[in-house]
Amino acid sequence: MTLFSIARKNIRKNLANYFLYFASMIFSIVIYFTFVSLKYDTAIQSAAEGSTKISSAFSAAAVVLIIFVAVFIWYSNSFFTRKRKKEVGLYSLLGVRKKQIGLMLFYENFLMGVLALLAGIALGSVLARFFVSLLMKVMGYDAIASFSISPEAIINTTIVFMIITLITSLQGYRLIYRFKLIELFHADQEGEQEPKASWITALLSLVFVGTGYWLALQNLLQSKVWAAMGFMLTPLVILMTVIIGTYLLFSTLTVTLLKLSRNNKNRFWNGMNIISISQLLYRIKGNARTLTIIAVLSATTLTAVGTAYSFYYSNASNASLANPNSMTFINGDGGTTKRIDKLIASSSDHELLYHANVPVLEVDADVSGLDPAFSHDMQTYSAISNQDFNELAKLQGRKEAMELKGDEAAVLDPAYYEGISPAYVGSKVKLTQNEQEHDITFKELKKFSVLNMGTVYSTIVLSDELFEKLEKETKSYSLEAYGISNQDQAKQLTEQIEGVLPESAAFASYYQDYARGMESSGLLIFMGGFLGLVFLTATGSIIYFKQLTEANSDKARYRILSKIGVNKREVRKTIAQQVLFIFALPLIAGIAHCSVALIALSRLLNMNLVIPVVICMGVYTCIYLIYYVVTVNAYYRIVTNNK
Repeated sequence: MTLFSIARKNIRKNLANYFLYFASMIFSIVIYFTFVSLKYDTAIQSAAEGSTKISSAFSAAAVVLIIFVAVFIWYSNSFFTRKRKKEVGLYSLLGVRKKQIGLMLFYENFLMGVLALLAGIALGSVLARFFVSLLMKVMGYDAIASFSISPEAIINTTIVFMIITLITSLQGYRLIYRFKLIELFHADQEGEQEPKASWITALLSLVFVGTGYWLALQNLLQSKVWAAMGFMLTPLVILMTVIIGTYLLFSTLTVTLLKLSRNNKNRFWNGMNIISISQLLYRIKGNARTLTIIAVLSATTLTAVGTAYSFYYSNASNASLANPNSMTFINGDGGTTKRIDKLIASSSDHELLYHANVPVLEVDADVSGLDPAFSHDMQTYSAISNQDFNELAKLQGRKEAMELKGDEAAVLDPAYYEGISPAYVGSKVKLTQNEQEHDITFKELKKFSVLNMGTVYSTIVLSDELFEKLEKETKSYSLEAYGISNQDQAKQLTEQIEGVLPESAAFASYYQDYARGMESSGLLIFMGGFLGLVFLTATGSIIYFKQLTEANSDKARYRILSKIGVNKREVRKTIAQQVLFIFALPLIAGIAHCSVALIALSRLLNMNLVIPVVICMGVYTCIYLIYYVVTVNAYYRIVTNNK
């Protein structure tokens, strides 16, 4: 029997234990292969109208994926080391030379890597069209008719993962040279000492995490702490304090709490609690580093995916905020307006909801009296009358009628940011028009506009009397505002209207902003979603491997429990409690870190991220629960010798 055949037999024998590792590798290869295929595909580039976003974005995502997968595979192989020590020691005892044992382990790792690579590329080739269709859908493009697998993608994927496989296989080869024979045979008997509890360190963990949270929740545009520490240094301080605090929390605070639970005699001696608490107490410190990495990675993944999904989720509302009308343009030619009316009327996909002609004035204003003041004293406003505002608001379905009189005015500011934008209400500004000055007082602030932002300056609403007076002093221009049905699918109609308008005409449409948002946010959610799934499967697998390693060490202990009368139901309950504790710690910490990060982001971006983030957290938790159930079943089978 050759070393290669022994390696092949070992893989078949241990396939159940290696399954999640093998499946995670295949999934990683499928995603990497898909990303590289999309990067090289010319049909997608033409669908994106020559945009370089896809190519550059997938190149960056592929690099992140390579680094993470390499670390994951390396980390996963180290988990198998302890499980294989006794087997390797037996080979040495039988007289097999170290070089031959090392080659056998090399063959095992390399063969698994090659099989995963072949399966990943084959599966990626089958699923590529589905992923392409999904990408086109989330980016708002029409589905492309054909998709071909790029030879460059196959070569790229093969080279990258063969290098990773070769490096990890060499790690397996070196296993035999790192340990003495006695160490290999007594690997399962290596005991762990009971960790010491320290209230000082436990409290310090809360101080570190609390400090990171406090810094993150400061308003960075107004915070004196951020200004003093610097906007580049503070995020690093937040990251370091949270990571250190999380590690201390897992390694010390949990130990302290478990010892307190052990001191509660009624609970400790109740049923199998003595087993589960003791097992956790002795092993939690050894798991602290792994759990910290998983918690931080989970928080990073949830934050990235949650933010990307938030942009995608709110794309339509953002486009509506910037473009309350389906389209607006400035036109001095009545003939052009008639041609556009005919284009809309002849469109079978769209119905004209309204068409309004809005007189607009461009007025200069001395804004030095606003608080906080602008960095400049003069600003140009687009001004409309109270009557036109009310009519447009009604056409757009808003119940926001105003009654302005005399020198009263209102500001329409859809980009209003608390603490940064001026406190308009009650402030006075001076309008200067043809050497005439008019003082106005802002009576109201509306955090929306009735005009599309791409065709006007910052908009103010004047009383009808003041507007008529200013209109006599300067010439107004005509703004055409249209509302149509199915405005998010108006690509063809928008292009036709742009073709009719003069090149110098100012034009802004809902579809243009919506399509740009779909392209950017859709690309982000596609990459973030798949990278997040890779990270989730990898971290779930790491906990799985870690628990299976401990299960193999615990077989003798559970055999003793079985002999003294503990039934299998109680054993399963104890295992479920232990594994739940290990799974719940990084998940809860990751969700807590993510929540703080997203609260800070929502304040900075002035967005409500609650709904999309809760959806992401729910999906993430459900997948984690699947890993938990699989791990409990595998642990139970190992310690009870059930197949």
